[in-house]
Amino acid sequence: MGYGPDQISAMERGVRTPRPEFLRRADEILGSNGMFIAVIPEVEEAMTKARTRHPEWYRGYAALEEQASALHVYSNLLVPGLLQTEAYAEAVFAQWRPLLSEEAIAKRVADRMARQQKFDVWPSATFSFVLDESVLLRPLGGPEVHAQQLQNLLRIGSLRTVELQVMPMDRAEQPSMDGPFNLLTVRKGEQVAYVEIHTYPRSSSATQKKWVSWPNVMGS
Repeated sequence: MGYGPDQISAMERGVRTPRPEFLRRADEILGSNGMFIAVIPEVEEAMTKARTRHPEWYRGYAALEEQASALHVYSNLLVPGLLQTEAYAEAVFAQWRPLLSEEAIAKRVADRMARQQKFDVWPSATFSFVLDESVLLRPLGGPEVHAQQLQNLLRIGSLRTVELQVMPMDRAEQPSMDGPFNLLTVRKGEQVAYVEIHTYPRSSSATQKKWVSWPNVMGS
């Protein structure tokens, strides 16, 4: 079915919501006589609620990411949310300022894991990620979490729809020193750039010409 042990485990633990197409196929393969299909309405309701659980300032981007046909990410600080393991995401939100409650951390982690369902749908969007080498060297969450995160990068990077590249630290200069950004291709080929700076996230439309640094990064 194209689902690995980590994905199945996440569904079993309630971290990831199984998609309706997964439930239909699982019901067929396991001969469950409609047991999985019977819960599809509840799953669809849960997915609808999940799309509104993000912080208000993030919901516009989350909606665009959901419909994007292509997503390009450059990150020089952290592993991007779409590639994070549950433990890594928990370590990220534990460092949030102002400090989040344990309940808020659990909710943010669950929301982040739910976003990763985008890898499971078909026809799939295409993804490309450029990570600064320092992201791979930073042991956020400790050695065990770090090791699991690196393994997750290898797993997702092996998907046919994903391209994963590393920007070497010995590169003297590169065109995206200002920080991380996402570039999404949405309706009718329109491109939208998303950037965040501390305490002031924003989403803005952008043309390819205004983001000429992206092809240079991808070619590095």
